[in-house]
Parts: sequence; C-alpha cells; structure tokens
Amino acid sequence: MKQTLLPILLLMSCAARAGDMKPLDDEALGQVSARDGVSIAAHIVINDPTLVGAVADSRMSMGFGGDGAYRYVVLKNVRGVVDMAGVHIDAAKKPDGTDYVAVTLPGYLKFTNLGFESLSVQSDPLAPVTSSMGSVNINGTLNMQGQFRIWAH
Repeated sequence: MKQTLLPILLLMSCAARAGDMKPLDDEALGQVSARDGVSIAAHIVINDPTLVGAVADSRMSMGFGGDGAYRYVVLKNVRGVVDMAGVHIDAAKKPDGTDYVAVTLPGYLKFTNLGFESLSVQSDPLAPVTSSMGSVNINGTLNMQGQFRIWAH
C-alpha cells in the first residue's frame, strides 16, 4: 500500500505546486526558449499483404479531363514500408532578429518493398488493367542533411 501511495502523493504535490496557465503575447512567447524543439520518427506501412483482411487488388488513380474525354493514371497495389527518423522542427532567429521555423530533412529514410505492381493509363479507373507501363519496387536507405526554413514576410 505504501509503495503505491507514495508516487500518487508525489504526483498530486507536483500538480498542486504548478500554477495556473497564463496566455502569452507574441513578445513574451518570443522570449521562451526550449532545448530541442520537436523530433519526429515514423514507421509507415502501406497495404501490408500479411494483415488479416488485406485487399489483394487496390488502386490509386488520378483523373485528367478535357473536351469531355477523361483519362486516368492508375497505380495498382501500391504497398511498402517507410521508416523515417531525424526530422526536427524548431524555432530559431535570423541574423536580423526575426524568427523562423527550421525543419530539418529526415536524417534517415529506409524503404522496404515500396512501390506498385503496375502503372497504366485508361479511360475507366475501375476496369481491369490490360496493359502496364511498368512497375516500381524500392529497397534501400537514404541519408540526408539540410534544413527547410519558413518565415513570414
């Protein structure tokens, strides 16, 4: 009983000690400093065929039209895994004193069987694929460095 009561009491004392939240204006918010910003890592799985209830025939299409005729670029069975790490978002100052948001490129990207079975152009996006312009399957890693900066005018 004492072992569970002590952590609960510590959490309650920390909550009681913290003051009410107060809104900050732009100038006060500009004076706030943090350590590392926000870091993002992701493991993205697209159309995993090993899952229960997986769809065997998926499509992604994009339509283009003009003069009453429509054509669709159809990608059949888009799938794969993307692992990403090292994306950071941070606030910083330019030499002239204005603020900007710095977004670093992902330091590490790994692709596992990322691609699609066929690429076709057809007038009906739901019709069976009769001719394919090829397929793509990417396996590998990519290491990047650099920064994307966003600021107001």
